[in-house]
Amino acid sequence: MKVISSYSIKGGVGKTAVSVNLAYALQQAGKRILLVDLDPQGAAAFFFRVSPAEKFKMKLDDLTDAGLRQNIRESDYPGLDILPSNLAYRNFDLVLDRLRKSRKQLRWLLDELGTDYDCIILDCPPNITLLSENVFRASNLILVPVIPTTLSERTLEQLFEFFAEMELPARILVPFFSMAQTRNRIHQETIAHLPERYPMFLKTVIPFTVEIEKMGLHRMPVLAYAAKLPAAQAYRALCEEIQERWSVN
Repeated sequence: MKVISSYSIKGGVGKTAVSVNLAYALQQAGKRILLVDLDPQGAAAFFFRVSPAEKFKMKLDDLTDAGLRQNIRESDYPGLDILPSNLAYRNFDLVLDRLRKSRKQLRWLLDELGTDYDCIILDCPPNITLLSENVFRASNLILVPVIPTTLSERTLEQLFEFFAEMELPARILVPFFSMAQTRNRIHQETIAHLPERYPMFLKTVIPFTVEIEKMGLHRMPVLAYAAKLPAAQAYRALCEEIQERWSVN
């Protein structure tokens, strides 16, 4: 079982879009997938027409394999399950902080949940917290969407610095360009020079397009409703790159 996370310090960069489309692409490839929506906004579950886990309460006793498993829901795609988010997830850090070895709790939980799946995908909130540190230690691969701007470049640098400070393996960080505008000169220049500094960048660039924003209207991955459009083709290419990187690791 592999754990792939979609994470960025910065919000609004396309984390959920890649989580949703990757989960769908892997399901279509015959993998058993669990998509875990860790963001209290619950967008990943929304895109799969899955309601929030309303009965779930973030209590110490619920942070167990059984406590999480009872909230897993089936999606419309056989073999792809969703662990939906809940506003109670805002208390995740408080719960983790009360536990022994608080930075490894999520890894242990996912090891238990992962017995039924080939891959667990984590859609993460945009911050660096105790939950984030748990995500870093639980992941085999961390996808980092980067809008090709100076501010996003700075947040990527901060993430690598944090990994170095905490002695975490930077090799699991896999950035890619997201929401790119090909006619924007700053975007063009950033796409050209940033991979020289970070050679682990994926080659595929996800464009800024309204078709991806329409996921909220269709409530499904862009790969499912617009497979032939350029945006979907870009996500397909990205997912193929990720699967290649997954096999290497």
